[in-house]
Amino acid sequence: MGEDEVGTIQTLTAYRENMTIFIQQYGGRVVDSPGDNLLAEFSSVVDAVQCAVEIQQELGARNAQLPDHRKMEFRMGINLGDVIVEGDRIYGDGVNIAARVEGLAEGGGICISGSVYDDVENKLALRFEYLGEQAVKNIKKPVRVYRVRMEPSTALSAVDRPLELPDKPSIAVLPFVNMSDDPKQEYFSDGITEDLITDLSKISGLFVIARNSVFIYKGRSVKVEEVGRDLGVRYVLEGSVRKAGDRVRITAQLVDAIKGYHLWAERYDRELRDIFALQDEVAQKIVAALAVTLTEDEQRRLVHRETENLEAFDYYLRGEEYKNRFTKEANIQARQMFEKAIDLDPRFALAYTELALTYVDDWCMGWSEDPQSLERGLECAQRAIALDDLLPRAHRTLGHIYLWKKRHEEAIAAVEKAMALDPNDADGYAELGRILTFAGRAHEADEQVKTAMRLNPHVPVWYLYALGQVHALTGRYEEAIEVLKRALIRNPDFLPTHILLAFIYGEKGRKEEARAEVAEIRRISPHYSLEVVRETVPFKDRTVLEGALEALRRAGLK
Repeated sequence: MGEDEVGTIQTLTAYRENMTIFIQQYGGRVVDSPGDNLLAEFSSVVDAVQCAVEIQQELGARNAQLPDHRKMEFRMGINLGDVIVEGDRIYGDGVNIAARVEGLAEGGGICISGSVYDDVENKLALRFEYLGEQAVKNIKKPVRVYRVRMEPSTALSAVDRPLELPDKPSIAVLPFVNMSDDPKQEYFSDGITEDLITDLSKISGLFVIARNSVFIYKGRSVKVEEVGRDLGVRYVLEGSVRKAGDRVRITAQLVDAIKGYHLWAERYDRELRDIFALQDEVAQKIVAALAVTLTEDEQRRLVHRETENLEAFDYYLRGEEYKNRFTKEANIQARQMFEKAIDLDPRFALAYTELALTYVDDWCMGWSEDPQSLERGLECAQRAIALDDLLPRAHRTLGHIYLWKKRHEEAIAAVEKAMALDPNDADGYAELGRILTFAGRAHEADEQVKTAMRLNPHVPVWYLYALGQVHALTGRYEEAIEVLKRALIRNPDFLPTHILLAFIYGEKGRKEEARAEVAEIRRISPHYSLEVVRETVPFKDRTVLEGALEALRRAGLK
């Protein structure tokens, strides 16, 4: 200002106008802009982060054209939390935390709170660097803070980049865009996407990328060539869904991501009651376009539907949307949706499967004090298989439950049955790897987990944990530590990661690091103890369990 007041004000005004345009484009509103500060509010935290990234990239490009002493850089902080509304103004701890987090960012950078990270971690192709818990002014509890790394995320894969194309037609189904007037119909377009992925995944002649890795592109404008390179596939399917009353319109196009041309494109206008037949038709068109030969069983499974009841299907899709949020509260809402679906169609096997998973998540995550949660999950999974023995997810869920009940051979058989029905099931491969590790067959588990990572290149945290467990139980401790540290960057509150690190450090006699991990265990789960490990950790070999207990005891766990 002292050197060129007019020029500085002009630059500030131009940059603020630029920010406002982006904020409005992403559905936000500018609440206040005193001095060189700006406060904006969004209804979607994903939109807020995407908007911040776009603004910083745009301002970075503008600054690149200016000499160093004329560049104007802004720090940005994002928080997800409650606010107090007074007229057009907002205030309260939700705003205060955002302001404090902004102060931790670098010039031209973005920092986000832990609540933001938990919501966007698997939805955006960005890297996040954990900065630890930060004490911030006028806020009682420390705040978890992450720095947004604005270069596109590369897949946390078990193989080196770039990913080689598989030896069969490979495809990624991008999230279909919700073109309905009602944004609350998002669950419906997501459900259509997931159903298509599930249908194609059952075909042995295809290589199909898992849901987790394609949904990071949701809401983003991306080039299919970049998606193909990122995920290591030849073909990309993209489309949109418009639902209005009792009508639905679906557009879909299949693109060769290497050559850049369309193999097939179609628009369907149908009555909503025809949605199941329409999904079958789209899947069959893709198979025909890729010249894939189906076995007789695959032909039968491709047109197999779990329900013909549209209302039950709608409740099931709503339940999936809640379940994918992976919180205690959303898990309760998901269970209610699946129960309503079952009330409407008592033979809806897939709804029973997902209902089973809500009970399993309660048990695994400690969300419920009901000691019968695992038994309730087992009953639902068995009911699903009794209704539909061809449902891969039901068999995988049953295997997951058998593991926690320490019925290892039954667990392995159930997951192998699931994978025979769905040869592209990434979670199935990872689950089998985890079961084999607990069953004392860790040397066989390595390949299973790495196959899961190839099918799901933007890997979930629990895949990294499973790979770290394989390394640890085959004596490759340094490799295990490296993988587990990657997992902690993704989610510092994932309890199993800290437990495994405490075991490794205890085993290696690295006392200070071991104690630090035990402190993290107590922070996340104050009542976790050696007795809990003894009762719940499903090692088949008791001597392995006793060795783990001794290492954790040396680490300081009691």
